[in-house]
Amino acid sequence: MTRLSRDFSYTMQKGAVSPVSADVFFASSRFPHYKIGANNQIVEVKEDSVTLSMKDMIARETALLLEQQKRLSVRDLASKFEKGLATAAKLSDEARLKEAASLEKHVLLKKLRDALEALRGRVAGKNKDDVEEAIAMVEALAVQLTQREGELIQEKAEVKRLATFLKQASEDAKKLVDEERAFARAEIENARTAVQRVEEALQEHERMSRASGKQDLDELMKEVQEARRIKMLHQPSRVMDMEHELRALRIQLAEKSKHSLRLQKELAMTKIGDKNTTHLYDIDGSEALGSYLCIYPCSDGAPELLECKIQWYRSTPEGGKKELISGATKSIYAPEPFDVGRILQADISTDDRTITVTTSAPIDPAPGLGNYVEALVRRHDTEFNVVVIQMNGSDHQSTAIHVLHIGKMRMKLCRGKTTTAKEYYSNSMQICGVRGGGNAAAQAVYWQAKVGLSFVLAFESERERNAAIMLARRFAFDCNIMLAGPDDRSSTGT
Repeated sequence: MTRLSRDFSYTMQKGAVSPVSADVFFASSRFPHYKIGANNQIVEVKEDSVTLSMKDMIARETALLLEQQKRLSVRDLASKFEKGLATAAKLSDEARLKEAASLEKHVLLKKLRDALEALRGRVAGKNKDDVEEAIAMVEALAVQLTQREGELIQEKAEVKRLATFLKQASEDAKKLVDEERAFARAEIENARTAVQRVEEALQEHERMSRASGKQDLDELMKEVQEARRIKMLHQPSRVMDMEHELRALRIQLAEKSKHSLRLQKELAMTKIGDKNTTHLYDIDGSEALGSYLCIYPCSDGAPELLECKIQWYRSTPEGGKKELISGATKSIYAPEPFDVGRILQADISTDDRTITVTTSAPIDPAPGLGNYVEALVRRHDTEFNVVVIQMNGSDHQSTAIHVLHIGKMRMKLCRGKTTTAKEYYSNSMQICGVRGGGNAAAQAVYWQAKVGLSFVLAFESERERNAAIMLARRFAFDCNIMLAGPDDRSSTGT
């Protein structure tokens, strides 16, 4: 029996073991620790018993996801699914690494077994027994590694299935999120449309409320003014008392003026020595705007005025050509604004002769009327209460109060909300004082709105009547329209 020394055995062992190939890669920097367990099973020593296996980790994550799915929102659920998908991908990568490490272990074990087999044929005795024990341990380790590979393949299949499930769930969650987002956007658009419609309705209602409120306010103001006027008529105040006093003073002044004019005429006739000449007619009344002139007989031998033809004229104080006043064929004539500064005369014609009477002086303007009209010009529209006496030459039966609106562009006659006439200033429009008709002529106006439509309107006072004529002519003049009476020649100086 050959005896081997320790040095020889070490030399043979060292020379017989072939070196490990350099292209083998290990999962860790050191070789794992193994020990022989029961039934000669090789058991790997676990360094950290707290670390969970991949299967337990996947099961715990799945349970947590299923538990939180009921209480998570769609967006949170999608986020969790994405995190789970990332975890599954990470686990798949780890399984792939472990599979590579297992393959490296198989290569290592195969080379180790080959080296031990080569060594077993070269050694004998106790060393041979040690080599055989090492070969048995390597074979057991190969069996253990094969079992671990089976488990790894199963875990890999579970990981793939879980990754597929998580991927599908993530896609479903994304689809659900997109659907919910589209539905939410549609709801938001519908809500915006509804809000816009409500805002438009509110604006329209507010606009209508403002318009109706303004109209109601105007009507209320008119009613209040009418109520104040009625109250002043039925309950005289201090202002009305002053007006009555002024009216009485004006009447007294007019009577004194008439008496003064009569005395002046008698004095003039006395100076010219015409005492022996019979004076048949004369003119009575205040020669001023706002009054009326009346022809009366001065002698018992004068013919009746009803049997005579009367025609009134106006002329300049310098004795210019006299101008016929169309329609003024009555014994009473009320001067109008055109007559201010003019001499008025009337021709009284009988069968055999014509008698002419004239005013002693030009017609004087009404005190304060100019300032009153200038104040009215500043307004956009001025209202006058009137009563319609005639319409198109026929007597008007109703005595209801109408309102005459004189504006900067047009005139309008209405009763309440009913409009009787409304016309813009034009060449066919005419306005002047009523030429005849008794002592009410000083408060009446003839207005032709257009051809075929005319009115005779009675105002509350002579002042209102003359102010309305002057105001209408002023606004018409601003529109390059000259308003006058029938057959009158308009004068820009009036």
